[in-house]
Amino acid sequence: MVFVTGGTGLVGSHLILELLSRGEDVRVLKRKNSNLAQLESLFDFYLGNKASEQLQKINWIEGDILDITSLEDGIKGCNRVFHCAAIVSFVQRDFKRMMKINKHGTANVVNVCLANQVDHLCYISSTAAIGRNSDSEIYTEENKWVNGPENSNYAVSKYSAENEVWRGVEEGLDAVIVNPSVILGPGDWNQSSLSIFKVIKKGLKFYTPGANAFVDVRDVATAICELSERKMFNRRYLVFSENLSFKSLFEKMAKAFQVKAPSVRVRPWMVGIAWRIEALLRLIFGKKQNITKETANSSMKISEYSNERIKNELNFEFISIDDSIEHAVQYFSRY
Repeated sequence: MVFVTGGTGLVGSHLILELLSRGEDVRVLKRKNSNLAQLESLFDFYLGNKASEQLQKINWIEGDILDITSLEDGIKGCNRVFHCAAIVSFVQRDFKRMMKINKHGTANVVNVCLANQVDHLCYISSTAAIGRNSDSEIYTEENKWVNGPENSNYAVSKYSAENEVWRGVEEGLDAVIVNPSVILGPGDWNQSSLSIFKVIKKGLKFYTPGANAFVDVRDVATAICELSERKMFNRRYLVFSENLSFKSLFEKMAKAFQVKAPSVRVRPWMVGIAWRIEALLRLIFGKKQNITKETANSSMKISEYSNERIKNELNFEFISIDDSIEHAVQYFSRY
């Protein structure tokens, strides 16, 4: 039996699909008010008339990673734990909540794994937790964390969570960490990185000069399962398919949706005005802030990563971003 946290999220739902396809017995932690509609939609997309049968195989347990008792109940009898639960936010007011869930929630998971002597823990982190030391042109797993203003609050929370995992390793827990880049795939396009699909489909005139790494969510699920099965512990792995400019990514998405691609390059002063206007609208009208200072700054930076470790050690072949976008668009076009 394997135990999964964050099973209703983008990565967690695809991980459940992958684990079930491998014949695993899966127990999943969910909050009492969790909405399972998105997960059910994904199962229908991938499995068709077999979706209901597979959904019934999931052993749900109500609880929360901040509730030690529910974690104890969930992990009891499980030999492996996949920890996906986290909050992604780039809004300043969410920092304390992110630290509480991302860091302290992970500490709880680690402690319960140690207490119940599970075989190993698999943790889904982020490239945000990779050190941003200025001497590196290409980020690798060996980058050292350096405190500084270039680290987002989200990055700080994920780096802090990773430290809890490494603390568990020092106390005898086998663990593996994967650091996915910006994740693409079918899911709720009102949330996190998938929201760009919705923006592109509606029509976007502007693009930023930055660049980042991107990965298909199916590859994230496959990679963590392969690392678990091969018992490749006490290391971290950058998981992404391609380094791409935002301009190139937006053009690929626009082509898939058959809409006009963004053509106006954003200047730094324009970005500064945009996030300030969004912040003001949030304060006055309570409107959701889609552009924050952190996301605005990130969109202007060129971040390049290396995935050589996982490619060499697992002989891993990634889904191309073209195929990933086409696959996601097929899903979004159904709704």
